[in-house]
Amino acid sequence: MKTKQIVLFASGSGSNVENIIRYFQDKPKVTIAMVLTNKRDAKVLDRCNKLNVSALYFNKIAFQETDCILDILKGVNPNLIVLAGFLWKIPEKIIEAFPNKIINIHPALLPKYGGKGMYGPKVHNAVKENNETETGITIHFVNEHYDEGAIIHQAKTAILPEDSADDIAEKVHTLEYEHFPRIIAQLLLDQ
Repeated sequence: MKTKQIVLFASGSGSNVENIIRYFQDKPKVTIAMVLTNKRDAKVLDRCNKLNVSALYFNKIAFQETDCILDILKGVNPNLIVLAGFLWKIPEKIIEAFPNKIINIHPALLPKYGGKGMYGPKVHNAVKENNETETGITIHFVNEHYDEGAIIHQAKTAILPEDSADDIAEKVHTLEYEHFPRIIAQLLLDQ
C-alpha cells in the first residue's frame, strides 16, 4: 500500500503539529512530508528540527503573489493538507488545486466564534464574555471563506462559571490533541 502524505501548515508554537507528528510516527502508512510556516521565528521550526521533520518558512509574497507554495505542494502531492494553527487565508488557487484535501481546526463550535480575526485567545475571551456553557473544537474543510467550509467533526466541553479564558483554552487544547490526529487518520483511510 502506498504511503499517505500529509503537509502541515502552522504559524506559532506548533504544539498541534508536534502532537500530529508524534501520533503518526509509528504508523508506516502515513508520512509527514513537510511543515510550512509563515513565521521565520515560529517555535514550530524548533519542534520540527527535534522531530526530524522537514520544515520551510515562506513569506506573504511566496504564498499569495507567486506560485511558489503551490508548486511545492504540487511537487509533494499530499493526500491531505492540514492547517494546525495557521492564521493566513489560503489562496483560492491552492484550494482549487487540492479540492476537499485541505482541513483546519478551529477552537470553537462553528459557526459560533468563527471568521476573520477569530483565533486563539480572541475566541476563548469571546466565549467567556458571552457566558457560554459549552465550547469545543471544529475540524472542517477549507474553502475560500474563513471558517465556513463543511464541518467534518466537532467535540464539546462544558464551561464552568468560574472558568477563566485560560481554563477554557486548556480544555479546548485537550480536545484538539485528542481528536485532531484521529480525524486526520480517519480521513486518510477514507481516501
